[in-house]
Amino acid sequence: MSQSCHESVSEINFLSELSPSEISWDQHRATAEDLAVLYNRDLDFIKYADRINGCSGYLKFGVDADQGKLVLKEVWFCRVRHCPVCQWRRSLKMRAMMYQNIENIIQQYPSHRWVFLTLTVKNPHVTDLRSTLNEMNKGWKRLIQSKRFDNVVDGFIRTTEVTRPKKQGHEMDVHPHFHAMLLVKSTYFHGSYYIDQSAWTEMWMKAMRLDYIPQVDIRAVKPNKKRTEEQNKAKLHDAILETFKYSVKPSDMLAYDDQGAWLHEITRQTHKMRFIATGGVLKGILKGDEEITNNEMIHVNDDESEQSADTGERVGFSYVPQYRRYIYNPKFNVHPE
Repeated sequence: MSQSCHESVSEINFLSELSPSEISWDQHRATAEDLAVLYNRDLDFIKYADRINGCSGYLKFGVDADQGKLVLKEVWFCRVRHCPVCQWRRSLKMRAMMYQNIENIIQQYPSHRWVFLTLTVKNPHVTDLRSTLNEMNKGWKRLIQSKRFDNVVDGFIRTTEVTRPKKQGHEMDVHPHFHAMLLVKSTYFHGSYYIDQSAWTEMWMKAMRLDYIPQVDIRAVKPNKKRTEEQNKAKLHDAILETFKYSVKPSDMLAYDDQGAWLHEITRQTHKMRFIATGGVLKGILKGDEEITNNEMIHVNDDESEQSADTGERVGFSYVPQYRRYIYNPKFNVHPE
């Protein structure tokens, strides 16, 4: 929608002003636009740029009359792996799936506890990322097959994150690491079964066959009797948020004026690689990124308002690059007869 359709900017109905809770759409779509510019600078990725430019170009909402809020009903996602909009929606869906399953897991394993583990290696150059991730996956398999791991861990959910080092002169390096939520037996915290940070570091070093000491972080998500039940749940949800962050942050892809070189290479290096793994009693609890459907990316929460009777009425908004925001667009409205 061009500015000629309006006498002044003040008369434009911006989505984020009509519904402030939807401001994330403006933020992620604007970042996607910037990313498409970088993809356009390499002939190998022009198709990616075209797909991202078309991603979530319009949004159609239903209206929840009871709560007086907009409920997303229709949008097209490009499904480019590093698209900021698609990454955002997939991460929301992953977290929602975990929140929905967490109560059942706690009920099935009431005496078990959660431990949050982060595993790293030395930062390789971006051109060595794929081989490094392959070695890390092999190391992880050796780790979970170790007797000490098997004695205390009954299930795991592991994600891969790749960040960009901020140190000057290392702009083309990458920092690959694993985030893992481990469901451990209650005996983990007692006697010889306990694995402290130094022991985890030694185990990871051995599994990876490293000749240096890697950075490893281990944190228990333990209930605290002094906290309320809601506060304890919040601590567990914090661990879920940390586990299901973006696989590659959009801010890292746009961090330097490198004409998109880092982005282009990381796209090549991670092509068709799986970044989520589950095992033990948690095996299959989550879908992989590529398995999440367009509809699931729309209905990320599956709450009552999303599942309520749909009258078919739609209120439409379109993204306008001129404003880097979504504005009300009546041509996308639908009024059932």
